[in-house]
Amino acid sequence: MKDIDLNNLDLSNVGAWPLPIKGALIAVACILVLVLGYFLDISNQLQNLDRSRAQELQLKQQFEEKQAKAANLDAYKAQLKEMETSFGTMLRQLPSKTEVEALLVEISQTGLSSGVDFQLFEPKPERQIEFYAELPISMKMTGNFHQFGRFVSGIAALPRIVTLHDIAIKSDKERRLTMSVLAKTYRYMDENEIAQARAAKKKARKGRRR
Repeated sequence: MKDIDLNNLDLSNVGAWPLPIKGALIAVACILVLVLGYFLDISNQLQNLDRSRAQELQLKQQFEEKQAKAANLDAYKAQLKEMETSFGTMLRQLPSKTEVEALLVEISQTGLSSGVDFQLFEPKPERQIEFYAELPISMKMTGNFHQFGRFVSGIAALPRIVTLHDIAIKSDKERRLTMSVLAKTYRYMDENEIAQARAAKKKARKGRRR
């Protein structure tokens, strides 16, 4: 290689070049082909491999999650059945539309049997909420702490759901106690009432959009 003068090489007659020069030229050409092959093909394949590995990891995680859910399917079914039973029990505690008047009588009788004296017993308009309706009742009564306590305990013991809100007890100049309370009872709505309520809400939303 030391005795070869590169300046005397004829570019138009590569075949006449010395063998070492030809070998070096072939080696350079091979290196260029490998480098171009890497950037044009192998790098893309490596990127595809990385994406495939990431996808494989994601699919494995999804499989493990689904497998865990499948393993607990019986437990989920049992829990769902228990919730349906509990919901049915609570639903039966809600009076129907025809039973509301009887429930109002029970609340009034509970107050009278507790010894309180009603000054106000006013059922308010009901408010529809999803599949049930809320019926508020404003009450004002006089009595002593023991009578008020018996009344609250009697309400809690009713077979139907009745909740008490905004309880306020005041004393007048003669030290007589007055309790104001908002009672709320609930009734379930039948399918026709639910459909009508949803249609009314839908109509109201359309009206607001206009």
